[in-house]
Amino acid sequence: MFIKLQDISYHVTVEGEGEPLLLLHGFTGDSGTWMPFIPLWKKNYKVITVDIIGHGKTDSPEEIEKYTMQESVTHLRALIDHLQLASVYLLGYSMGGRLALAYGMNYPETVKKLILESSSPGLKTDLERKQRRIQDEKLGDSILEQGIINFVKKWEEIPLFESQKMLSEAAKEAIRKQRLANNPVGLANSLRGMGTGAQNSYWSSLSRLSIDTLLITGELDQKFCQIAEEMVDCNKKIKHLTINDAGHAIHVEKPEIFGTIVLEFLRS
Repeated sequence: MFIKLQDISYHVTVEGEGEPLLLLHGFTGDSGTWMPFIPLWKKNYKVITVDIIGHGKTDSPEEIEKYTMQESVTHLRALIDHLQLASVYLLGYSMGGRLALAYGMNYPETVKKLILESSSPGLKTDLERKQRRIQDEKLGDSILEQGIINFVKKWEEIPLFESQKMLSEAAKEAIRKQRLANNPVGLANSLRGMGTGAQNSYWSSLSRLSIDTLLITGELDQKFCQIAEEMVDCNKKIKHLTINDAGHAIHVEKPEIFGTIVLEFLRS
C-alpha cells in the first residue's frame, strides 16, 4: 500500500498480527530486503516494512532538502502515528540502522527495542563529516552522469561487500536486481541528504539512549565491529553480537542465524 506522509508517497507493507516490528533497509535496497524473514517473524509480530525515501516504490523527489535524516525521522513518526501504533520494535540495516537510531534518539518513548545491523551513530568530527560529504557528493554525481548500471557494478566491488562474493550466483543476481530497480535521482539525493557525512553525529549523546539496543555485526566487517564495541562502551543498555563468517550484510549472508537472533532478542 501507499501512504502519503507530508507530500511524499511511501510504499509500506504490513503482515501478521501481534506487537509491531518495523524494518528499515539499507542504501540501494528496498523493503524486499526483508521478505525472506516475514514468514517467520509474522507468526508472532505485525511486520511493517517501508521503502525509505529515494528507494523502491517510494517517491524520489528532485529536492535534496526532502532527504535529510531529520526529515526522514519526522516521516517515520508520522507513519507510526498513521498506523495508530503507540510503540514499535525497530530494526534497521546500515543506512536504515542510522535512521532507526536517529529515530530512537528523537522519540524513545515510541520504541520498545532497537536492533541495529552494521550501523553507526555517524562520524565523530566535523572534518570527517566534511570529507565524507565531499565523497558522497561525487558518488551522487557519478550515479547521474554514468548511469545506475555503472554505479551498481562499482558498488558491488567496494571492500564493504567483499564477503558477498561468496554468495550463490542466484543470491548475487537478486541483490543486483534490487539495486538496479532504484531511481538514480533517489539514490543520488539519498547520499547527499542521508549520507553518514550529512547526518548529525549521535556519539556525544549515545550515553543518554534509554532503549534496550542490540548491535549485530559480521566478524569479517572489522570496521563496524569496532564501531559497535565503541558504542557498547558508551551505554550499558547496548549489547553487541558478532556473527562468524559474515560481513556487512548478515541478513543476506547468514539469514537463518540472523532471523533467530532477532526473535530471541525481541522475546528476551
